[in-house]
Amino acid sequence: MVPVSHMLAFAAVVSVLIAIPGPSVLFTISRALTVGRRAALLTVVGNELGLCVQVVAVAFGVGAVLEESARILVAVKLAGAVYLVCLGVQAIRHRRSMAEALAAQLQPVTPLRAIRDGFVVGVANPKSIVFFVVGLPEFTSSAPGHLPVQAQLLILGFMFPVIALVLDSVWATVAGTVRQWLVRSPRRLALIGGAGGLVMIGLGLSVAVTGRKD
Repeated sequence: MVPVSHMLAFAAVVSVLIAIPGPSVLFTISRALTVGRRAALLTVVGNELGLCVQVVAVAFGVGAVLEESARILVAVKLAGAVYLVCLGVQAIRHRRSMAEALAAQLQPVTPLRAIRDGFVVGVANPKSIVFFVVGLPEFTSSAPGHLPVQAQLLILGFMFPVIALVLDSVWATVAGTVRQWLVRSPRRLALIGGAGGLVMIGLGLSVAVTGRKD
């Protein structure tokens, strides 16, 4: 099995890492402000599913390929960056229509799309990619009596999305609650939509720059 001390240390490090706002947290907050709490929570679910893909990829050796090939890693990051920018532009373009949708009690983003958007951001999250490739193996043990390293990577790795699901849901709930207080005015809602779009565009550009540096 995985040493309990390793699991506790990993959980502590992961909790701090997730609590620090990164691409996933900022995207979740933006979604909560632009499309509401429910869609933001579904986005969180999709994001954690994306993280699960990263965990499996690292456990089965894809992480080593990404580490060796800077071009592949940059391509993955840039794909996520472009997607974020597109979502931000769309949020800005439709910032006024969101007020009409809210007044008509319509859901601007379908549950499937919210999960899909979160998945794309999660699977291309550069912060977690780097952590899984570089940091995750440090918490495994090859001593006799423990599970194979690959199994330990899977167990420890899946702790990340579980913890992230809880913490990111808190961000989504708080941001969604604030949104409900602000959207009493259509003008405020339009401003929120524009601001959320700008955050997503800025986040996408930030991810792109990080990709180039790596």
